[in-house]
Formats: sequence, C-alpha cells, structure tokens
Amino acid sequence: MARMEDEVDRLVAAWTAERPDLDLSALAVLSRVSRIARHLDRARRAVFAEHDLEPYEFDVLTSLRRAGGHQELSPGELVGQTLVSSGTMTNRIDRLEQRGFVRRHPDRTDGRGVRVRLTGRGRAVVDAAFADLLERERHLLRALSTRRQAELAASLRSVLAPFELPVDARTPNTAAPNTAAPNTAAPNTAAPNTAARTERTQG
Repeated sequence: MARMEDEVDRLVAAWTAERPDLDLSALAVLSRVSRIARHLDRARRAVFAEHDLEPYEFDVLTSLRRAGGHQELSPGELVGQTLVSSGTMTNRIDRLEQRGFVRRHPDRTDGRGVRVRLTGRGRAVVDAAFADLLERERHLLRALSTRRQAELAASLRSVLAPFELPVDARTPNTAAPNTAAPNTAAPNTAAPNTAARTERTQG
C-alpha cells in the first residue's frame, strides 16, 4: 500500500533537494502541527458561529463551566485563565452579561469585589457548543485509533510541558522566545494569526 502523502511531504522534499545539508526533521513535525492548528481553528470557529458565540465568549463561558460549585469566578481569576488584560475582561463580562449568559454579584468574602456566575442560559449554550466542538475534533482525528491518539497526546505533552512551566522553573532554552522552528518553509505553513494571540480558545 502506497504511503499517504501530504503537503508537508512535498515541502520537505523540495527543501531537501535545495538544502541537503540541513536537518529538516523538526520542520516535518512542526509544519504539520501548524497546519493542523489552522484546520482546528476553522472547525472551532464554525462551531462557535453555529451557536452564535465569539471565541472569546466561549473562553469565558468554559472557564466558568469548569469552575465547579456555583460555577463562578472572580474577574481576576478569569483574567488568569484566559490571558487577557483586566480591561479587556471587563468588556467581555459586560457583553456576556448583556446576553444573559453571566451575572455579577458581590463577593461575600470581600465587600469590594465581585463574582461572575454562569447563568442557566449561559450553561445551556456552552454545554451545547462544547459537545459539538468535541464531535468536530473527533472528526479531525478520525484517521487515528484510540491508542494512537493517546500516544500522540503523550508525545505532544512532552514537547509542550516545558513551555508551560512557571518562568522561574524553566531552563534557558525553554524560556527563550526564539526556540520555535524558524519559518523557513512557506507562508502557508505558518500558524494562523489566531493561534498567535495571547488569549486561548479553551475546551
């Protein structure tokens, strides 16, 4: 059976012909990661559009949904989970409150603070969107068995984990901003702009 080829195979072959002196093994991995990220971003945005949600709204709602208990967090906790500024978070909470997805109430342990709580309407919309997102993501991984998905997840964890350590726990090579593979491939192999934002689309 002939091996399935993708655009990265052709890209690596072209570079190998031009620069046989270079080790392209990292390019073969990371170009695929960035292209998969692009397909994932498109799938996520399609799901969010179907549920009339912006990606940032999904970020906030899923943070609250995972919080347990009363499904509420402080604005500061939401900032920490979504990696945006406090001013941006205030605007996002305002928008979600206007839509009836969250509501603010005084923090009983701090008279000056507030808590942001998921409403029944917010819970319903985020649950539906998350279920559809998982189905779309399973479709993206349909070529892999459950075992191979677990193996891939473990391999990617080994690459990602050092970058997510606290800054003071990182080794110099993981803390440096230029450790990512250089963009020597082609413009269409770069990660989408949305993947480069400081905020995260979460599940």
